[in-house]
Amino acid sequence: MKYANIKYYDVSNGLGVRTSLFVSGCTHRCKGCFNEMTWDFDYGEDFTKETMEVILKSLEPKYISGLSLLGGEPMELSSQRALLPLLRQCKERFPQKDIWCYTGYTYESDLLNPKGRAHCEVTDEMLRYIDILVDGEFDQNLYDISLKFRGSKNQRILQIQKEGCPHLL
Repeated sequence: MKYANIKYYDVSNGLGVRTSLFVSGCTHRCKGCFNEMTWDFDYGEDFTKETMEVILKSLEPKYISGLSLLGGEPMELSSQRALLPLLRQCKERFPQKDIWCYTGYTYESDLLNPKGRAHCEVTDEMLRYIDILVDGEFDQNLYDISLKFRGSKNQRILQIQKEGCPHLL
């Protein structure tokens, strides 16, 4: 997997101050996407064990609230497989910090469903580590600048690590 960018001290992609990883590769290709260069699976730098360690080190300060995954598309099958070790380590080292994931896929039909477009052998475990999932493709016709943490009205912010989940936030 490749990644386009890592933002340290990000306050735009989740609650609090965060480290945000922008992965490369997206098959949605939403009209009006703010990050078109990340559609290309070959864009950016290789995601290595060293990259993972730099990200984990950036999460150490107490004022860092957690990790955000964006793209591109973190829930593309190849991205899930590459990101799973990072999420495991993140939750092991920092159980008090949350993980946000932005995806154009839909939680119930694409991710939870074993026959879903974005479901593979690692999806269930990956979802166990994600606290907040912002799901749904960006729809330029439903764009609303006043929305927090999402771009269009069809997108949902789901708290998926609570009893009776998911909870819409």
